[in-house]
Amino acid sequence: MIYIRRIPLPVALAERLLVLTGLIPMSTARQLWNRSRVERRGLRDALNTMAPGHQRCMYCGDSEGTSVDHFEPIARNPMRTFDWLNHLLACSFCNSNQKGSRYPVDDAGRPLLIDPTVDDPFDHLMLSLSVGEYRARTPKGAATLDVLALNRAVLVRGRQHARDVVGQALRMWRSAQKVGDGREQARQIRTIRMQPLADVYHAMLRYALSDNAPLLFAGDADLITILRDPELRSSL
Repeated sequence: MIYIRRIPLPVALAERLLVLTGLIPMSTARQLWNRSRVERRGLRDALNTMAPGHQRCMYCGDSEGTSVDHFEPIARNPMRTFDWLNHLLACSFCNSNQKGSRYPVDDAGRPLLIDPTVDDPFDHLMLSLSVGEYRARTPKGAATLDVLALNRAVLVRGRQHARDVVGQALRMWRSAQKVGDGREQARQIRTIRMQPLADVYHAMLRYALSDNAPLLFAGDADLITILRDPELRSSL
C-alpha cells in the first residue's frame, strides 16, 4: 500500500454528486448509487488516473482495480455515498472477500483502516523487503493488515518477485546512465513504475536513505547507491 494523491473531479461531475447527495433518504442510498451509472463511470475514470501502475487496487497494489469502493461503507454512513473523498479503487478480492462492510474504529470513533489518499501507509506499516511481509507500526496498521489480509501468501510471493524485478531494472538503468542512453533509462523507469505491487519500489526508495540501509539491502548493497541517485529519484 502506498500514499496516493487524490485529484480534483471535473466540475460537472462534482456538482452532480452534490445533487445526488441531496436526494438521499437513508433507505435509498444503495439504490441511488446502483442507478447512477454515468456518475460511477466518471468516478472510476478519475480513480483510474490516480491508481498506481496499470490501474492497480489501492489496497493490495497487486490486482486490477475493478470497482469503486466506499472507504466508509454505505450501510454505516449513507450520506457519504457520493462523497468523492470516500471513494477508492479496489480489486474484487480486497473489496468483496476482505473489506466488505468492515470499518473498525477506535474508542473515539476514528477509523482504524488506512486510507491511502489521507494517510501515508508507511507511517503505519513496515515492509520487510527480504521476506515480502508487512509488520504493523501502529494500531491502524494492525487493523489494516487484518481487514485486508495484506500478508496473504500471493502478495508475499509477489513482493519477493517484485523486489527482484525492480532490482534488475535499477541495475539496467544504471548501466544505461553510464553510457548516456536516455531512452533505455526511460524504459527501465517505466518498467519499475508499471510493476505490480508499487509498495516494493516505494519502500526501496525510502529504505535506501535509512541509516540501516546496509542491513536492509543485505546482498544487494549496490542498489543503495542507485536508489540514492537524484536523477533516479526525480524520475520515480
